[in-house]
Amino acid sequence: MKLISEFPHKLILGSASPRRQELLKGLGFEFSVKAINADETFSENLRAQEIPLYLAEKKANAFPEKLNENDLLITSDTVVWCENKVFNKPADYAEATQMLQSLSGKMHEVFTAVCLKSADKQKLFYDTSKVYFKNLSAEEIDYYLTNYKPYDKAGSYGVQDWIGYIGIEKIEGSFYNVMGLPVKILFEELMRF
Repeated sequence: MKLISEFPHKLILGSASPRRQELLKGLGFEFSVKAINADETFSENLRAQEIPLYLAEKKANAFPEKLNENDLLITSDTVVWCENKVFNKPADYAEATQMLQSLSGKMHEVFTAVCLKSADKQKLFYDTSKVYFKNLSAEEIDYYLTNYKPYDKAGSYGVQDWIGYIGIEKIEGSFYNVMGLPVKILFEELMRF
């Protein structure tokens, strides 16, 4: 595709997430991966999409190298938001069980924010998807956590995993946003940058 072959920037994905790497590769771009070790704490005053917007920008600002003129850094953050509460990555089996029990039988929102940063400008944006879980049994939750160990995922689940196959009744919005990157909006923003 002409658009992508003539893309003027050298893309750097500031994420160790294999899902984000897979999704960016799926858009057809060449990129390098440089994981960023950023402090992911945030103020309790932040709500919903404010959290990943803050963290995506925080990760971009924590990038340890100076960006060259044609470099374009992509950082991102995803949170699960249910009943006015944020669900980040679980610390352990017990916390993951508690999260999935809280999401069971309910609708929750997934917010993924992206920060595009070059040497001289920056763009922040996000997308929202609504995910509806069926009522999950204790056995289903235990099977999932024991076999898939989703401790690196916001809300203790991966939409593309077994729990997504058997537990999600419907999604309003982008499936890929739930996976960790709002690819349609990202593509549009990259083309405009």
